[in-house]
Amino acid sequence: QVQLVESGGGSVQAGGSLRLSCAASEYSGYSSYCMGWFRQAPGKEREGVATIAHDGKTNYADSVKGRFTASKDNAKNTLYLQMNSLKPDDTAMYYCAARPYLYCPRNPGDFDYWGQGTQVTVSS
Repeated sequence: QVQLVESGGGSVQAGGSLRLSCAASEYSGYSSYCMGWFRQAPGKEREGVATIAHDGKTNYADSVKGRFTASKDNAKNTLYLQMNSLKPDDTAMYYCAARPYLYCPRNPGDFDYWGQGTQVTVSS
C-alpha cells in the first residue's frame, strides 16, 4: 500500500508563490510510477493539474502552464509542485496521487493512490 502525505499549502495573496510537497512511503518501484497533482475546488470536479512520468516528462493543465512546475526527487521519494503567480482561481484542495504504470494521463480516475490533500487559498 502506497501512502502519500502532502504539505506546503497555505494562504497567499494573488501573485504569490507556494511550494507543495508530497512524501511517499518507501516502496520499490517509486521511480517507475506516474505521479500527479490534482485539485478540487468547492462545488467542482477534481481536475488534473500536472503529472510527471517515470522519465521526468511533465504534462500540465492549460490553466497552470507557465506558472506551475512539477518535479520529483526519486532519492527522497518526494514529489513537488512549485506554484508561482497564483490567482484566486487556484484556490482549492490540492492532492497528490500515484499510478503504478508507465502511461501517465491527467485523469483522476486513472490514479490508484491518493494523499489526504493540502488546502491552498489565494486572496485577491
